[in-house]
Amino acid sequence: MSNFSVESLHPEFGAQVSGMDMHVSLSRDRIDEVHGLIDRYSFLCFPDQSFDDARQLALTCSLGEPEENHVILGQQGVINFFGTIGNVQADGSQLGNRHKRVVFSTGNNMWHTDSSFRRVPSYVSIMCVYEVPEQGGQTQFVSSRAAYERLPDAVRSEIDPLIVIHDYVFSRSKVSPDAVTPSHAKSLPPVRQKLVRTNPRTGAKNYYVGSHAKVVEGWDQQGSRRLLDDLLDRAVGQEHVYTHHWRPGQLVIWDNRTLLHRGTGYDADRYRRYMRQTRVRGVSTLEEA
Repeated sequence: MSNFSVESLHPEFGAQVSGMDMHVSLSRDRIDEVHGLIDRYSFLCFPDQSFDDARQLALTCSLGEPEENHVILGQQGVINFFGTIGNVQADGSQLGNRHKRVVFSTGNNMWHTDSSFRRVPSYVSIMCVYEVPEQGGQTQFVSSRAAYERLPDAVRSEIDPLIVIHDYVFSRSKVSPDAVTPSHAKSLPPVRQKLVRTNPRTGAKNYYVGSHAKVVEGWDQQGSRRLLDDLLDRAVGQEHVYTHHWRPGQLVIWDNRTLLHRGTGYDADRYRRYMRQTRVRGVSTLEEA
């Protein structure tokens, strides 16, 4: 590595990367370095960056194929690569706590990994930060790679061959029975994902769970929930959680293959929150080694 410094954020994962200008066109060598940092740390925070949507999309494309926003695609049939995280709209107006979009977004306060409900899930999420609340609005992360390493050998042997059904409608029905429109639900049928994933470049393993994980293929609901809830509980113990405090000017990239995250909530009546997210498409878990 050259011309930048890396500071660890948590004993198990995460790093702040200083001295790397990410909003300019990146060389192939620099892109390879970023992929390497993602493989190693899973969560990267780049402070003091200058971004807009055009620059963010260019960065996204340099790291891989951008992933369509599933809500806009499912509801409107329109391809758009951005999602707004927060309560500030394109015209600058602020939505309050009771607005249906704000209520719907509380589903993100459950532990999850982005797009595990798609046949080809996300590789990374990319967040550019513009406005944040004075209180609340943090995001918590845990590493399912570190959690897999802590498992007893017998549990690893049990879960290594398993397939899990991930279902967006299942997870969002916990927010509201009619949270997902019929067209949106039709665009996201349940999908099969490996329970244990393998990084193709490093060989490191992790397990793949969260709010979208509905049932283990071939298992009954009770046994499935017992296993999936136990694996989640093993991952999210307090000592394993990194809480990220968003700051304007940050660029954050996290690895959806290995990290679970959840929002902590904030008072949308009092505060504005405006962040822009893009995602890079990954590979089918069923095609991993």
